Amino acid sequence: MLVGIGLMPHGNPVLEPPDDETRKLAEVLRDIGKAFASVDSYVLVSPHNVRMSDHLGVVMAENLISWLGFEGKELPGEWKTDRELAEKICRAEKDAGIPIVDLNFASRSGQYSRWPLSWGELIPLQFLEKKLLVLMTPSRGIDREPLVRSGEILGRVLEGSEKRVALVISADHGHAHDENGPYGYRKESEEYDRLIMKLINENRLEELPEIPEELVNKALVDSYWQMLMMLGAMKVGEFELRESAYACPTYFGMAGALWVRR
Repeated sequence: MLVGIGLMPHGNPVLEPPDDETRKLAEVLRDIGKAFASVDSYVLVSPHNVRMSDHLGVVMAENLISWLGFEGKELPGEWKTDRELAEKICRAEKDAGIPIVDLNFASRSGQYSRWPLSWGELIPLQFLEKKLLVLMTPSRGIDREPLVRSGEILGRVLEGSEKRVALVISADHGHAHDENGPYGYRKESEEYDRLIMKLINENRLEELPEIPEELVNKALVDSYWQMLMMLGAMKVGEFELRESAYACPTYFGMAGALWVRR
């Protein structure tokens, strides 16, 4: 059963919050961890793992190993893949015609079946109790409708599982909030972030597919494609927003939100 959904950022500031807004965001992330403490597995959708131009990916490697932090922040750890659940997800997506590939490295199974984790996974995982994990990666080259449909299929697999599963969406938003940042300043980053928070807080996520492509591109976001999958997964039941928060202490916007089953 899909018991809840957490939207979680992957920026270093949530680990050591520099201001009140970021501290509030970190509190929401800790609450997500508490809400998911009783689940059996997580499905984590991250934009910063393997990158493919026109396919989704689901990692089948048994061992998920901390490898790449952000800006020198080391977050060691090792997680185990829920292979049974990963295989069910991959099979269902393939059967529905979704362009998805299963991913492994070095060995089919056992101690040498290993896969690296980046900050896109490691930072959300700092707020979650260690559980079995299924790591998925979206592709920005896939159209909106197939991404939503992929989320619907994912949701149905999780809903039909005997396990209690939480869906975790790793996402940062506009990356051009600061003229001194690496991408400079673009007003579209502020516009996109305001819109995303409005859709979240007003329960209007069904409008996500209507966001103009030009806005998504100019805002330099790391969230849109995972959130389309999230939207699809939400269709398996009624979810209510328990809490949300937003902060932008540096050049990129971060948001946290927790949805639970009604």
